[in-house]
Amino acid sequence: MGQFQPIAEIHDRRLEKARSLFFDRGEHPDGLIDPLIIRSWERCQRLGLSESGNLPGIESLDRIALKTEQERNRYLLLQGRPIMEHVFEQIRNSGSMVVLADANGLLLETVGDADFVDRADRITLSAGASWDENLRGTNAIGTALVEEAPTEILGGEHFLEHNGFLTCCASPIFGPDGRLIGILNISGDYRVQKHHTMGLVRLSALTMERRLFEATHAHDILVCFHSRADYIGSPKEGVAAVSPDGQVLAMNRDGLKILGIRPVDAVRREFSMVFENNLASLIDRLRNSLQGSCELMINGKTIHVQLRGQLPPLSVAGRIYDETPVTNQRATRRPEAAPSASPSSEPNLDTLNTGDARLQAAIDRARRILGRDIPILIQGESGAGKEIFAKGFHNSGPRQSNPFVALNCASIPETLIESELFGYQGGAFTGARKEGSPGKIQQAHGGTLFLDEIGDMPLNLQARLLRVLQERCVTPLGSTRAIQVDISLVCATHRRLREEVARGNFREDLYYRLNGLCVT
Repeated sequence: MGQFQPIAEIHDRRLEKARSLFFDRGEHPDGLIDPLIIRSWERCQRLGLSESGNLPGIESLDRIALKTEQERNRYLLLQGRPIMEHVFEQIRNSGSMVVLADANGLLLETVGDADFVDRADRITLSAGASWDENLRGTNAIGTALVEEAPTEILGGEHFLEHNGFLTCCASPIFGPDGRLIGILNISGDYRVQKHHTMGLVRLSALTMERRLFEATHAHDILVCFHSRADYIGSPKEGVAAVSPDGQVLAMNRDGLKILGIRPVDAVRREFSMVFENNLASLIDRLRNSLQGSCELMINGKTIHVQLRGQLPPLSVAGRIYDETPVTNQRATRRPEAAPSASPSSEPNLDTLNTGDARLQAAIDRARRILGRDIPILIQGESGAGKEIFAKGFHNSGPRQSNPFVALNCASIPETLIESELFGYQGGAFTGARKEGSPGKIQQAHGGTLFLDEIGDMPLNLQARLLRVLQERCVTPLGSTRAIQVDISLVCATHRRLREEVARGNFREDLYYRLNGLCVT
């Protein structure tokens, strides 16, 4: 206390001088107090408030009206009450109180030491009272609402002189959608200096935001991330809520700061566009990770990532893997693939541009994921040029010198699709070639596999395709050995796959896997 006293005395002298300059002489007390305080004092003067006057006509809500407002803010109170109680336990018997206010500065609930609560009641610092800056002058709750930032108001920094005995620390609470929904505040006697109160309030408000976010998105995938691994799990981690089909539903403020983006750049965007990685591959990777987290490169920065929340069910059992790479096998099995023309004579994303705004938007989105392990789903009517777009995407990326292999799932009889796609071992069935056939998936190794009319694929083959995409291996018919494959996948359909999933005609887990980036 002896070391702190000179600091308090210096602050008091500067504050006294600042008030004299501002209120008595009408001059700016620059350098004497926080510019935030000066901005607030100026707002109060413009509203016609008097620093020495009383505030007639400001009444607290009656019990019924207060109940109505508490019910309106029940979600905030439900998540906030346990945190308020915890905070109060940290400061009990220090002559303080904890306050939760709504987005308009109305005090919803308070908890505090009895002796200080009695004093606070005299200035209506109690539930049902409004501490909007327009009504009460400069104060931590009202000013934090205006500034949308953590705010500390000490003693005479309050605009109204009769509030000068207070010291108040407040921090805004932002909802899962980014809107300011409330204020958490600690108030006490200015003469009893308290260290670290501002830090406690800020940390508690962040914890409240996190609880609100996780409760709102309890049925979604939660992607937790930070540039430092030791910050994962802390109140400062970034959190994004993602739907099973890969759409970012919400992202907290810390997440936006970590990635250096705005809400409009994240919300309602595909996961792959925001995180520059495929969600399905990330889930598979983390399911097999002993550490429970991994590193991603996002916008040139290393970001540590962990998944929580409602992850999609693991629906595919393990397989036996062939440890022999298929690089050499590809040369002997490639003859069945259609010969690839030189990139210069084939369409690419640049040559596809006809000036149509919708097509240009699709091209721009596809260009952003070139060279990344993100599948594309093209949706459009038959004859809309979906295969040409797929070829253009293939010829614009790093796989352009490798095969582009196409299969139309609607034009081949159901009995033949399996052997065409997955290949077969010699003698696997009557009429099979003696030497077997590698199938379209193997033929596309190192290049791009284009599955047209994927919505017409039989359900039993959807399960096999899902296994291939998850395990990066294909097992030909009649064989027990899985062969490793490296493919970029582009699918197309004229059907509305979301509706097909709802009807039970298309696997939800496969749809979620294919829909890395959807273009129409």
